[in-house]
Amino acid sequence: MWYRIAADLVVAVHLLFIGFVVFGAFLSWRWPKIIWVQLPAMVYGALIEFIGFTCPLTPVENYLRHRAGEAAYRGGFIAHYLVSVVYPPGLTRGVQIGLGAAVLVIAVAGYAGYLHRHAPGLLARRAARRPAA
Repeated sequence: MWYRIAADLVVAVHLLFIGFVVFGAFLSWRWPKIIWVQLPAMVYGALIEFIGFTCPLTPVENYLRHRAGEAAYRGGFIAHYLVSVVYPPGLTRGVQIGLGAAVLVIAVAGYAGYLHRHAPGLLARRAARRPAA
């Protein structure tokens, strides 16, 4: 039972990480310092899709499910609803590349919005730091 709960928690963390990778740039509008965490996460998430390697959370979840005696993703809210989002059926190489491109496009839109909102203040602070001629 504890292994199953742990596996469900790993799926939930996995889904939260995916959400952060895809939409984290928009969090920077409110919390600009988050950029230093979101940018590497976004690059990592896009690389997973472009290169096609497995996220380390997947083997952890599979191990926990195996220890729980589960052979497939079934039962419960998390297993029924979240697993299909993290591991969509029919995932092909072309779909993975499209997902990676979508991650980049969404991030560019998010950071463009960030720059639009914060660029005037950033430029004013930079100009204030310059020594007078």
